[in-house]
This record gives sequence, structure tokens and C-alpha cells, in this order.
Amino acid sequence: MNSDMKTGIPVAIIGIAMFAIGLVLFYSIELGQTDPVLRFIKNIGTFVGLSGMGVTLAGVLLYLISKNEPPIKESFDV
Repeated sequence: MNSDMKTGIPVAIIGIAMFAIGLVLFYSIELGQTDPVLRFIKNIGTFVGLSGMGVTLAGVLLYLISKNEPPIKESFDV
């Protein structure tokens, strides 16, 4: 098993967790908030959520790229 294949799944899991944390931070603050601290938390939630989507995509791609494909066996029986 390739070492990249071992890291693809945990990276995807971390990305999903980041996305979930971003959703919680974003949607736990109401929309028209004027307090700068709460607006900052909402913006951090947006950043973490979008970053989590990217990390998830990177983990899935890392897993798919490093997956070992079986060699093609050609038989020319006549």
C-alpha cells in the first residue's frame, strides 16, 4: 500500500470536519449582526468551511490518484 493512499482518507476526514465546523460557526451567528466580534466569527466560519471543502477535495483526489490499478492483462487467444 502506497503511503499517499494512507494519507488520502485522513485528509478527506479532516476536510469534512473543517467543513462541519465552518457551518456551525457560520450559521450560529444571526445574519444582520453588528457586533464586530460576532461578524469576525461568522467570517472565520466562512473561511474554514470553504477551506474544508478544498481539503476534502484534495484528500479525495490524493486517494484516487494513488490508488493502485490492476495491470491490464491482454490475452490474444485465437
